[in-house]
Order: sequence, then structure tokens, then C-alpha cells
Amino acid sequence: MNSPQKQLQAIHAMLASGQRNLRMERHTLLLLGLPAGLLFALSESIFTPEQIPDLQQRALSWLALLVAVIGTIVTVDWHWTRKIKATRDETWGFIHRQVLKVMWLLLALATLTTFAMFFYGGGYMVCSLWLIFAGLGLYVHGLFSEELLEWGGGLMIAIGIVSLIAGLPYQSLRWLAASVFAIGLPLFALQLDRGRHRPAYVRLLQICGWLAVVVVLPLLIEQQSRLRTLPDGPLLSLEEFRTRPPADGTAIITLPAGTPIPVEVELVGDLFAGRETHTQMPLTLQEPIELLMLNGKLSGDMRFPGESWQNAHRTRWLTIPWIRAELSAEHGPRIRSSLIVRLRPEER
Repeated sequence: MNSPQKQLQAIHAMLASGQRNLRMERHTLLLLGLPAGLLFALSESIFTPEQIPDLQQRALSWLALLVAVIGTIVTVDWHWTRKIKATRDETWGFIHRQVLKVMWLLLALATLTTFAMFFYGGGYMVCSLWLIFAGLGLYVHGLFSEELLEWGGGLMIAIGIVSLIAGLPYQSLRWLAASVFAIGLPLFALQLDRGRHRPAYVRLLQICGWLAVVVVLPLLIEQQSRLRTLPDGPLLSLEEFRTRPPADGTAIITLPAGTPIPVEVELVGDLFAGRETHTQMPLTLQEPIELLMLNGKLSGDMRFPGESWQNAHRTRWLTIPWIRAELSAEHGPRIRSSLIVRLRPEER
């Protein structure tokens, strides 16, 4: 005969099962995670400015790709889940349908925001944006289904926000988002326990293991990839480079302090005369830097003398905090902006 304590535990389990009566199928997390992670991993080679120079065409291409991928995921997941529920003699509940609509709405908002970033800026935040929207969808679903999904959704939101606050380079954000989607969501799928309540220490161990595999390990790998060994080459001064520029092979060009660096700005629009307006800002280096050339072209790697190489594509070195128009009796109309260029990681 069951003791009163076991009977009470069984009653509590039935009440919890009734309150959290939704179930997220494992294949849903796989369908959402693997294609999204693959897109983030390959995003630097899909619809690049070299392939599609026109900004509007590139934005529309990405919009069409995202709509096609998300539409395929939603359609396959709908029919797959419907088939599984039919085999279990289950029906779609009202709350389940509403929660699914919320998730689809969040994915649609993330897609439209990504499209808008092509025209209004903010592309640096696109990886964190998708983490936050997807995490919010999982969290809402977890409120009515799996306790683990609440933890997972909250973690994804936290990762998206903290990565922005930390000022991680875009390449780190991209690989972090790819890891969370392609590895993190399938791991959550394996850990789904059909709504059973687990002690806090069990959830804590699950989350710590998930963070170690999905966040810490990829960031360490990405950090080590920056420390790659670059080919050595002759050290040339700027005057030597101008006299005898290397046609092929490897060379390191030294730009001394005081070297003028003209920054060309191209302005396109319908406000000023001419279809395209070019201007130059004469800037001067305050300390020497060294640039790496491979086969007569800059590789994107630079360093300060005596320091390690860093790649401009992996460093968040350019920031535009603000831009505004002004009109005064003294200066007349003018546009002012702030442009910050920092190449030392510790100053970011």
C-alpha cells in the first residue's frame, strides 16, 4: 500500500503535468537549430558584396533566403509533429497553437529586422538579435511545457545581451550564434525529459555542461584560431615599398608615425549634386604599424611593432557612435559624426 507521502507526490506530479501540458518535440529543436547554425557559419560566403554589389539586391536575396528556410522549417515541423501526434492519438490544444504562433511571429520579426539592418545599419547586432528572439520563443514555450526550455531560452537571451555588452568581435559573435543553434539546440533536444521536475542542482549541472560545450569551447577555439602562424617575410619601409613594390611572395610593410592616411568617403543619395560624392579626410598615424602583404595584396593582418598580429576582419576596430545634422548662423548647414578607430583589443 502506498504511503500518504507517495500519494501526495503523485498528486503533485499530476498537477504539474496538467499545468505544463505542452510538449516540444525533439525534431523541432533539430529543425530550428541545424539550418540556422549552418546559415551563420556560411554567412560570410553567401550573397557577399563581391557576388552582389548592389545593396538592395543583396538585402532582397537574404530576405528571400531567410523566408525560404524558415518557411521550409515551419512546414516540415508542422506536418512531422502532426503525424507524431496522430500516432499517439493526441490533438492540437488551443494553448499549443497560440504558443506556436508566438514563435512564428518572433522568427518573422527577426527576419524583417535583419532585412532592415541592410538599410539602417546595426548589422553588428544581427547574431545577438537572433539569439534573443529565438531564446524568447523557447522561454515562452517553456512556460507551458518543459522547465528545461525556460532555462535554455533564458540562457540564449542572456548570451545575446552579454555578448553585446562585452563588445565581442563580429566573427566571434557569428561563431557563437552558430554554436548555440547548431550544437546547443540539439543538446536541449537530447535533454528533454517530458516535463518532469528536476532538483535545482540537476538543472545547474545541465546548464553548466551546456555552457561549457556550446559557449566556452567555441570561443576558446575561435580565440586560438586568431593566434595562427603567419608566414615570415622581409621587413620593408614605406619608401622601399614605393620604390620596389613586391609583386609576389610575403612582405611586411612598416608605416612610421606621422604617415598621412587619407580616408576616402563615398556618399550616394539624392540629396547632393551628382550620383556619387567622394571626399577625403587627411589623417596621420600617431605610432608606427606593420602591415602584411601576401602576393602583392594586403592580407588584412596588422600589428604594432613587437606585438602579435591581429586580423582586421576579426577585430571590432571601427565604431560610429552618432551622426547628426546641424544648422547655425555661424557655420550654416553641416553634418557632424563621430568615428572611433581602435586596434588594440584592451582599449575596446
